[in-house]
Amino acid sequence: MAEILKNAVPKAEVTASLAEVRETVAGVIADIRERGDAAVRAYSEKFDKWSPDAFRLSDEEVERIVASVPRQVIDDIRFVQDQVRSFARHQLDALGEFEVETLPGVRLGQKHIPVRAAGAYIPGGRYPLTASAHMTVVTAKVAGVPRVVACTPPIRGEIPAATVAAMHLAGADEIWLLGGVQAVAAMAVGTDTMRPVNLIAGPGNAYVAEAKRQLFGEIGIDLFAGPTEILVLADEDADPFLCAVDLLSQAEHGPDSPAVLITTSHEVAERTIAEVERLLPDMPTRDYAGPAWRDHGQVHVVDSLDEMYALADDFAFEHVEVLTAEPRLALERMTQYGALFLGEGTCVSFGDKVIGTNHVLPTRGAARYTGGLWVGKYLKTVTYQEVTDPGSQALLGRLCGRASRVELFEGHARSGDVRAARAAGDELPWNQA
Repeated sequence: MAEILKNAVPKAEVTASLAEVRETVAGVIADIRERGDAAVRAYSEKFDKWSPDAFRLSDEEVERIVASVPRQVIDDIRFVQDQVRSFARHQLDALGEFEVETLPGVRLGQKHIPVRAAGAYIPGGRYPLTASAHMTVVTAKVAGVPRVVACTPPIRGEIPAATVAAMHLAGADEIWLLGGVQAVAAMAVGTDTMRPVNLIAGPGNAYVAEAKRQLFGEIGIDLFAGPTEILVLADEDADPFLCAVDLLSQAEHGPDSPAVLITTSHEVAERTIAEVERLLPDMPTRDYAGPAWRDHGQVHVVDSLDEMYALADDFAFEHVEVLTAEPRLALERMTQYGALFLGEGTCVSFGDKVIGTNHVLPTRGAARYTGGLWVGKYLKTVTYQEVTDPGSQALLGRLCGRASRVELFEGHARSGDVRAARAAGDELPWNQA
């Protein structure tokens, strides 16, 4: 039986704020559909205080910005992108194309076609999130997407040089200094200066996530995303200091980022809470991490590892860090998570920034039905069929006729009848003219 030492604010409060977000986003999208670039500029001025002559950076501007970034930063970006690229290539290699002959002269096949154009949203606002460029742009390029449009907002009215460098080095074909709903809507519906894309990927705030949700269907998206989540699973041997540090590492993403601990030890639970309270006041990002922990932090004490894993699956969180004596047991026991981080040597921040797996992951329970962004998201898995053997044409034609008439689809039946007639001379009683 779980004991809750700390709980989050009621869900009703979260739901109320989301309703306001939905209304605002719908209005922005409708305006951009109607007024295009003029509306995009107006919202960029309103939300980001940003209105340059052109939102898209020229090749010369990109080169100048990249040249301003310190060499160590460039080297680190290249290293991390190599890790992301390598993992994405392994994913691509695991995807099979095939053609099989199921009957004489009947060939069925599967192939993977990249989308023609993808949009990559790289958040900015308060912090330059270079890692999101690696996750979205690099992965799209490994998939073979020929045109990748990358958007990121200015930060306090300044160009985020390191983010631009990351977008460029990742292979973005177009780099736009544009953020928020206006960036997502422009990529989705297109304007006079931006051609629309087929799919948009990348994390963002509640407004960006809602814009993607409202535009889904008109375009593809990676997944429905919400605030960053971390769930730490700890047994009695876990280090409370480590638990606290890692909970706060994700809480600093925003004031609505859930940070949850489930442990089999009452002592670990209480000491972790104490460590969080000790560390918070001195964190430079405490104005985000503090409200996140206060309003969305949770601590649960359970009786056993089995109960811990079962409760963790109920949460279906984005990031699950396993600080137990046998962390790999989680691979066998758990089925609902975005990504697992196994053992005290592996932190969620590695996945966010450097290790190579994709950090665009499902939140708000979406791990119940999907994984995160991967190379396959940029691919359309399509099928093809070919029937060349007359005997198989006749067999399938007669079967199609019978099966279709059971469902009262006479038109379908006649398509089958014609194949049987041409392949084997069957009569067409419905064609008496």
